[in-house]
Amino acid sequence: MARKAEPEKEVFALLTKSKLTLAAAESCTGGLIAERITNLPGASNVFVGGVVSYTNQVKAKVLGVEQALLDEFGAVSEPVAKAMAEGVRAVTGADLGVSVTGVAGPASDERNNPVGTVYLALATQDGTSCTLCRFGDQSRERIRSLAADSAFDMVRQYLEK
Repeated sequence: MARKAEPEKEVFALLTKSKLTLAAAESCTGGLIAERITNLPGASNVFVGGVVSYTNQVKAKVLGVEQALLDEFGAVSEPVAKAMAEGVRAVTGADLGVSVTGVAGPASDERNNPVGTVYLALATQDGTSCTLCRFGDQSRERIRSLAADSAFDMVRQYLEK
């Protein structure tokens, strides 16, 4: 099924208008957020970069997520999503850092988080917020697409304040 909207275009316009930059820390989306925004001409004016942190080792070593958080809560959790967003913001120097971590399937993770469980976080100068999404047992492709859409929507809502 084709996507009906292109939320990355809205975010691109709002980032341009506000003169802010964005970076992404992606796990289950595997770079989809970065791909979609960099498909837009002029993306380098608003998107500074991203980290596909598919493993806990990359979450810890590149994004600076504390190993204690990973051990206690697991990768698919609010504390880790927040730390990922804060980490990518710090590593890249972006004004905003968005992160996505979740279970795209085909099976639940080692902590029995069901397929479709996704945490999104947004780190800004005002603090870090997190949202839990439950997309249900859908295809990996659909969960990844919904997660990316939701991440863009989270950024859009912040920029429209």
